[in-house]
Amino acid sequence: MDSLTQLTLGAAVAVATLGRHSPHKTKLVAAGAILGTLPDLDVLLDYGDVVSNMVLHRAQSHAVFYQTLLAPLFAYLAAIFCRQRQYYWRWLLATWLIFISHSAIDAMTVYGTQLALPFNNQPYAVGSIFIIDPLYTLPLLFGVGLFLQRQHPPAGYRANMLGIALSSAYLLWTVAAQWQVSQIIKQALTAQQLNYQQLLVTPAPLNTLLWRIVVITEHGYAEGFYSLLDADNSLTLHHVATDPALKARYQQLKSVQQLAAFSRGFYNLRQQNGQLLLTDLRMGQEGSYAFEFVIDSTSGMPLAQLPMRHNSETALPWLWRRALGQPLPSPYWPSDQ
Repeated sequence: MDSLTQLTLGAAVAVATLGRHSPHKTKLVAAGAILGTLPDLDVLLDYGDVVSNMVLHRAQSHAVFYQTLLAPLFAYLAAIFCRQRQYYWRWLLATWLIFISHSAIDAMTVYGTQLALPFNNQPYAVGSIFIIDPLYTLPLLFGVGLFLQRQHPPAGYRANMLGIALSSAYLLWTVAAQWQVSQIIKQALTAQQLNYQQLLVTPAPLNTLLWRIVVITEHGYAEGFYSLLDADNSLTLHHVATDPALKARYQQLKSVQQLAAFSRGFYNLRQQNGQLLLTDLRMGQEGSYAFEFVIDSTSGMPLAQLPMRHNSETALPWLWRRALGQPLPSPYWPSDQ
């Protein structure tokens, strides 16, 4: 999730664990926020190339084993910062819960979080919530804000707990909505008699009304969108043909193997203007991907990450209109689609 969500979640968990025992509310919230954002500092590490930097983000710093090992040290530092060494064991519980909740909410996005290192490096990704979702973050933010504002500590504590309950209920809603949309899409694909190998259902930016669909087929992949407010269960797909010979030719390249494993097969390899382009199909949308890399076809080394194509004046109005059920094609699809 985004940095604001993580620091707010960290603060909320700290308040839930120690809010009844801390006279220094500001320090308590600050310590929780700092602990909540610590795992994401691995983004500052350089693993040698842009693809490795991507697939090794949310790795050791997000793994339960390493978080458990480091929790006693950071709990001690937090207890000293808040002048609460007498509550060290409660701070240990808070720190561990903050670290674990950070990784757990990250695993609910589609990116991939390697929770089980060093025992395995499988990237866990439920994909039921977008990396930025105000409906998850705002209850936490209001709960922590009311805790800081209220003069009567029990009232502030209850407000924080209510914020956690509401955000958790929303998270459960995202899972239920994803499951429901998945069932509808499977029926639509069956009606189209489309044979597919893999299916991805993940929310469009900032909401859980509109869902992005990606299917891997024998001849390439296809992208579509479905809103919970659509008038019917029909599905319009934009098909993209891929070159299996190209994948076979370059499948031994380290960067290709890394992204293929990390994306669980939702990737594409193509040539454009003499360049070899490697794309993660899970994040962004066709014509505007978050992770697309230029690869040296000789050495296999990633040369650069391409900037994401943005057209906010067109994309944002389309997003909300499509989420409200208007059957509009993606603004990045060819005009004849």
